Amino acid sequence: MPLIMEQGINVDDLFGESGSLELDLPTAPPQTKGLAQCQDEMRLLGCRQKIAWSRMGCIAYISADGLRVSVRNLKCDSSDGKWALSEETPLPPITEAHGGHPLVHLSWNETGTEMAVVDYLGRISIYSLSFSLNSITGVRPVHYDSGDDSNQIVGMMWLNIPHRSLQSFHQAAKVNGRWAYSPFRRRPIGPFHPANKNALVCVTRAGQIRLLYQNPDSKWTELPADLKNTGYSDRLLSHASIVATQNGILIATYSVCQKVSLYRVNITWNPEKWDNTTPKPQFPIPTFRFQHFKIDMSSSISSVNRGVEEHVQQMPFPKPIYSLTHLEIMPGQIDSPAGSTASPWILAVFSKPLHATPEYPEQQGPSSVIVRWQLESAPQIFHPKFDEVTAKKNNTQVKSKPDLRRLDDIHCDRYIISVNMVEHGTALAVTHDDSSITFYDTRTMSVLNGVDDTSTVTCLAQAGFHYIMDSTGIAIAFSPNSCVAVVLDAEGQTHIRSMEHTFGSTEGLYDETKFSSAIAALTLAFSRGCGSEVNTDDIFMVALKLLGPEAQQTFISEVYRSLPINCNFTVETDQLLKHQYIPRCLGLQAAMGFRGRLQPRSLPSAVPWAIIQLRHAAILILYFFQHGNKGQSDVHDPEVLRVILGNIKWVLDFSHWILSEMFDLADEFESITDQEGFIQKLKSVNSTSLLVLLSSMSRAFLRFVCRGLRGVHAGFTKMSLAGIPIDSRVYYTEICQTLESSPVRIDVYEKFLAGVDSAVKHAYQGSGFGDAERPTPEKEVLVNARIPPVLVAAVATLLRQTIPSLKSEINRKEILLRDYSWLGFGDDQRTAMYRKNRDVDILKKTPLRPPLAVGRNGRVVPLKKRRCVRCCEVSGDSVLPKSIMFFRMVAKLSLLRSCPCGGMWMLETESESGEREGVGVLAGSAAGCEDAGWVAVVQLES
Repeated sequence: MPLIMEQGINVDDLFGESGSLELDLPTAPPQTKGLAQCQDEMRLLGCRQKIAWSRMGCIAYISADGLRVSVRNLKCDSSDGKWALSEETPLPPITEAHGGHPLVHLSWNETGTEMAVVDYLGRISIYSLSFSLNSITGVRPVHYDSGDDSNQIVGMMWLNIPHRSLQSFHQAAKVNGRWAYSPFRRRPIGPFHPANKNALVCVTRAGQIRLLYQNPDSKWTELPADLKNTGYSDRLLSHASIVATQNGILIATYSVCQKVSLYRVNITWNPEKWDNTTPKPQFPIPTFRFQHFKIDMSSSISSVNRGVEEHVQQMPFPKPIYSLTHLEIMPGQIDSPAGSTASPWILAVFSKPLHATPEYPEQQGPSSVIVRWQLESAPQIFHPKFDEVTAKKNNTQVKSKPDLRRLDDIHCDRYIISVNMVEHGTALAVTHDDSSITFYDTRTMSVLNGVDDTSTVTCLAQAGFHYIMDSTGIAIAFSPNSCVAVVLDAEGQTHIRSMEHTFGSTEGLYDETKFSSAIAALTLAFSRGCGSEVNTDDIFMVALKLLGPEAQQTFISEVYRSLPINCNFTVETDQLLKHQYIPRCLGLQAAMGFRGRLQPRSLPSAVPWAIIQLRHAAILILYFFQHGNKGQSDVHDPEVLRVILGNIKWVLDFSHWILSEMFDLADEFESITDQEGFIQKLKSVNSTSLLVLLSSMSRAFLRFVCRGLRGVHAGFTKMSLAGIPIDSRVYYTEICQTLESSPVRIDVYEKFLAGVDSAVKHAYQGSGFGDAERPTPEKEVLVNARIPPVLVAAVATLLRQTIPSLKSEINRKEILLRDYSWLGFGDDQRTAMYRKNRDVDILKKTPLRPPLAVGRNGRVVPLKKRRCVRCCEVSGDSVLPKSIMFFRMVAKLSLLRSCPCGGMWMLETESESGEREGVGVLAGSAAGCEDAGWVAVVQLES
């Protein structure tokens, strides 16, 4: 029930008069619904994060009644290409596991794949994102924990995963009119689980620390310990914050006695490294080692003014009315690429009651106060009498002791809802009850307003990006790159908010300086997201919303500079398969030009989209070929062979489509003999296939494909099928037949690619372009989808010499009559109809016809598929792969949770499948269902 004072009092209504009494009494401003309960919960319990956004892109939140957890995510609408929140997907396993006990806290691990759910009794269940953003698998049940009030969780932190060092970016600075980015390697901070398993640390209300960790056999166990032995009232905690540092785990606690205490905890494992290759290896066993800093401070809310003489000015109201609502340890930020790290600091938020009380009628202080302490090392000072004691060692060094130095308080005239470290630690976002969000520099706590410095960019907020006043709520979660936020209101409804930027526009014209800073900030955010391996869909959403087509190209071009990527792959092509940022950049380009599944992609989007799929096929075929040469058994798995067969058929048709397009272009340009006419005609050509051939990146992938196909065919001709399962023999035979019946032999296609390579090489040499100059025109082809002047001669050679020389070796009629509509690259009516009526499995490259089933309401609806949230393509696998070999392959190639374009998978809900497919697909859908690899189930009522 809402409090009577929440909406203020209308004095006229008290007397029942229609006319106003005009007493000029102050009216309380309207308050956010549920703010009173929210403040009470924050005051009583430190762990109450009701909405959390995973680094993978999954948004989980607790319902208004506290009994259910649902998930949503950002997704691109397949009809128009616009980004929005997906439909809500409830997670019944969580409700069933906690048996009706109220849920209070959600927490994702560092990678965003595991989620801990905490109920009011302190019981913890853990779930894993299996292979889509809206499906989970339970990995730790709650029955491991006993539930009572003393076990309530007041602080929690996941341990980091011991992976390789990641690339980070310090800032972007303008040098000679261009932005220069500062990349450096950043290593994860321990402690780590020796077996590379998940683990988390939590602190209970009774002052106990718990380490929950997973053994190598995936079973969970626990290590409990007491933080310190003190009186019960001092030990009873309401808040705790935990952070990992280079010197161990720091824990700050706040007790019911209103004292802040600081601890350092080290976790050691025996053995330190786990080797599963030894016979009967011992599971690692952890132990705690504590160091209590003995820093117990009263939570004073005095207003500190620092001048020549430091003095304390008391507020004109009693201090005990303020209660702590947030306690956070902010990790020391890496200040420079050299790796220097600032000291951690503690932040506490104290808020006063929402309404005046009779005991304190003169409450005129701020609604919230941010109190800060800096952790420093101070020399130990001994009593002068110790100087009279003769030391046994003359070189005795006095150890320094940790100390907390009180910093200036920050007063807020609004209530603080949340405090979040965002943008990879470069900014602090403080959300208020009126929906406003203030960003602070984490080093100086100065407000970031976007007008201070236009030649240096550290984060989006510093470059002028901001959230406008919008939906109010009781909780908020920021996206992995802080471009978007989702607000949870008191009724459990979610509201999306995205960053805005005016670019200093006046009368429709941008301020070039502010626009340039904004592009640099978006580029920096995207580069940090790629380096940290987090989801970047939030950046796509903001960029598509705020940037026009030309600005989008500027953004993409800047990304290629920042990462950096040399677009010239005429040499050292093997780097393509190892380059971690190329698929990220290709995914960005493809997403920027996507306008819906039924709309043709823009040319700058179609080229990277083709390269993404070429890369997918090349990696699969080479992976299969290399494993076959090593004699590994997974190449005989039927599911693996099904995927290889589908990708071979796709890549052969794609190569034939390119040849067919080139023959058509050669015919079109045959009558043009003068150079100027050729150039003018070429400007009007919008050919995806021509640009794919001119780009050294896509030509390299085509060569990889040809090399793999040659190896696969040679291996099959020498292979003995004895002992191979019957299903596998069928696929082997079909793969051989597909390669042998191709209208273009592999060696002929390699000859064609060599001709293109030669034409491009001679065009560069003829214009005096060396290796240092080639990246610029290569980038023009790849990023802007334009043919640079230096490559016009290459196009002329390709159409006038290379293509005519192949006519005697290629059956042009056969490649011309083939149906390429299923590839999706044409802009003809046949391709459009195919896209409208059929789906192609983006992983297996197999046309799908949806199997049908009867829904709960008796209506025939398609069975579920997985759909990529970014490119809207589908995968026919709606459950985890049954084949272990196939599971290993897709996991190793990072295809288990993500699409080849880099977008995450989302399991289609029944309503989404029904709305898109409709019942009209029933006719004729049973035939050909075997293409999907699933059994069609069609049940009709008589």
